[in-house]
Parts: sequence; C-alpha cells; structure tokens
Amino acid sequence: MAKGKRVALLLLFTLIMGFWMVDLFVGCSEAETGTPYKELEQFTDVLTIIQNSYVEEVPMSKLIEGAINGMLGALDPHSSYLSPDMFREMQIDTSGEFGGLGIEITLKEGVLTIVSPIEDTPAYRIGLAAGDMIVKIGDRWTKDLSIMEAIKMMRGPKGSKVTITIMRSSFDKPREYTLTREIIVVKSVKYRMLENGFGYVRLAQFQERSAKDLKNALKSLHSANRGPLQGLVLDLRNNPGGLLDQAADVADLFLREGLIVYTEGRVEDSRMRFEAHRMGTEPDYPMVVLINGGSASASEIVAGALQDNHRAVILGTQSFGKGSVQTVISLENEAGLRLTTARYYTPSGTSIQAKGITPDIVVRPMELKEVGDNITLREEDLDNHIERERKTDVNSSGGQESEQSLINEQGMQRDYQLLRALDLLKGWELLKGLKKSAA
Repeated sequence: MAKGKRVALLLLFTLIMGFWMVDLFVGCSEAETGTPYKELEQFTDVLTIIQNSYVEEVPMSKLIEGAINGMLGALDPHSSYLSPDMFREMQIDTSGEFGGLGIEITLKEGVLTIVSPIEDTPAYRIGLAAGDMIVKIGDRWTKDLSIMEAIKMMRGPKGSKVTITIMRSSFDKPREYTLTREIIVVKSVKYRMLENGFGYVRLAQFQERSAKDLKNALKSLHSANRGPLQGLVLDLRNNPGGLLDQAADVADLFLREGLIVYTEGRVEDSRMRFEAHRMGTEPDYPMVVLINGGSASASEIVAGALQDNHRAVILGTQSFGKGSVQTVISLENEAGLRLTTARYYTPSGTSIQAKGITPDIVVRPMELKEVGDNITLREEDLDNHIERERKTDVNSSGGQESEQSLINEQGMQRDYQLLRALDLLKGWELLKGLKKSAA
C-alpha cells in the first residue's frame, strides 16, 4: 500500500514537472520569437468582457476597427487605418481635387497642427498659417482625434460651412474661423518670368503629374526667354509633400548624375534608391530653392538632393522635418492601411526626421515698405548745369520695363524672401561676367 502511494506521488510529481517544463519551454519560445500569446489572450479577454458586460451591445466590427485605430495611433502620427470612405479620399488627394478647406495637417506632440495651407483655397484666403494648432472642429475638441478623423470632419460638400478653433503662438486665446468648403483643385505648378533671363516656378504639392507639369513649365519659361535661363527660383514654401516618386523625378530634372534619395526599412521592399539620369536634365543654370516651416516630406527630399549635390542654394527658414515614408496597403472591404515603413535619407546620409533641411542662407519673411529718398542736392538741381545727352532708354521708352515696375506688378515687393533669391541670382550672373572680364 505504501509502495503504491509512493508510485502515485512520483507520477504526480513527474506530471507537475512535465507541465512546468512545457510552460518553461513555451515561455522561452515566446521570449526568443516575440510571439505575444499572453498579450493576445488579454486582448480577447477584454473583447469578451466588453461584448458581455458593456451597457449596450456593440457590433464586433466597430470594436475591431477601434482596436486597429488605437494600435496604429500608438505608433506615430502618420500611420492610420483608412475606412473605405477615407481610403477613397486619400486616393482623391493624390489626383489633386477634393472638397474641403485646403490645409495639410499633422499631429505634433499630440496636437493637431497645420503643416501648410494650400494656395488659393478657403484656408489660405482666411489667413491660416503653418504651425497653427487646431483646437476644435465644430463643437468637438481635437484632443485624441486622429488625422483621418479630422480630415473627414473638415471635408464636405461645396458651399457647406465649418467652424474651426485655432491657437497661434501670437494669440492671447484661441480664435474661431468659419470657412465655406470648396472643391479644392490644387494646381501643382505655377510659373512666370521675374525679369529677362530669370524664371520662377512655384511647386505647391507633389501629385501624379507634378514632374511632367514642371517640365512643361520649364519649357515655357525657356520659350518666353527665347533661350536658356540665366537663373531659376524654385519655390517649395508651404509645400506639404506628396508622392515620393514624383519628388525623385522633380530632382532628376536638375541633376545629371548622383544619388537623389534612399530609404531604409525593415522589409526588403521598403529599401529603395533613386538615382539621377543625364537624359532630360535642365541646363546647368544657377538655382535658388525657397523653403520654410511648411515645406515637408517630398519637398524636403528635393531640397536635400539639390543641396547635397551642390546644384542649388537653399534659402529661407528651417523646413518641417518629416523624414518618414508611408506605404498604403489595400485591405478587405475596400479599406486601407497607411503605415510608416521606412525613413528616407538625403544623398549625404542625413535623416531629416524631426529636424528638417537647414537653409544655406537663412532669410526670414519680412514686410517691406518703400522709403522715399531724403531731400538731397543733385547735379541736375544746380543752375546752369550741363544737360545730359538725350538717347533712347530701353528701360523707359518702349523697351523693357524697369525693375521696380516689374517687381510691383509681380507682387514681389511684398515677398522679401523671393526678392533676396532674385538678388542672389543676379549677383551670381554679375560675378560670372566680372570673372570673364578679368580673364
């Protein structure tokens, strides 16, 4: 009998040791492989409790979607779940036409923040600016609101109104702005001649046709100038970014060779390199690129590529600092997943994430006012002065317009950064002429 008890106790001890060894093995396996069995068990426990005990019955689809949103929201400001409606909206964005207010937004330290207003839109005309914090949309506070939820609330039919509450560093308290929604048609590229020989291109966003539109704009400038440009200002201020491949194609227009940008991620498909090609490259005229705090993502890629390859002088203020790449993955039921899959690096190997592009020449925006000349005595005011010879002046009689009148007409007098860019290009041309004379 005693012997039987000893055998039974031995078997029980062996069984307990066996379970302990199995548990130890599974624990080691989880530690090595990172399989979150316990976390998933906790998730299903919470899901079951909500289903059984919540005050109202909740559809399983709503619970799962909420869990996915929470999971992605814990990663970074740019990863998000796209419901079928949001997925369609995102596809519309890249085509350049949608109904809304005309602002690009992000989450900055948990606060919904405007990256930049889009030109010729309700947000731009009412005076919203890069860095403005959106405190409320309608009656809803934006705290804990995802980017996609905020976009959905601000989008709507043409003619409908929405009130957003804005806080700015210069405000004593938040201010309300009521905007009327419009069909926002973003014209990616605008261009004009500043003076004879000097062109200007404004790139507002990187859409599906941005590189082609820019190429056509440059052809038009060459045609208007009746020959190669003496210099170009590429304006990327308040450009919130867009498609990575378009950024690479835009930079490629100005580079004959060399690296444009490369990306690094955990998955093989997220590791890419974009190189410049000689075919189709613009002539090697001087360039100034304008950037500011609203220049983000794809516009920073272009500025970084031209800066690192010594192709252009970067002028303005520090850019936004979005150095990550998002991949959009299609899911079932026409939904999507916007996931940060890589960081991008400029040709010199610099990550601009949370830092931005530092301009070669820092020029802050300023309001310019024309100051009249002091009353001074000049030669022409003296009695019996010798009259000057009367010759045809191309700048005053039927020829080219004077610099001042042209600047006033183009609105450049109000844009200090653009004036500085033009001065830099003109000085470049003058120095080149002096070097030829000295030779």
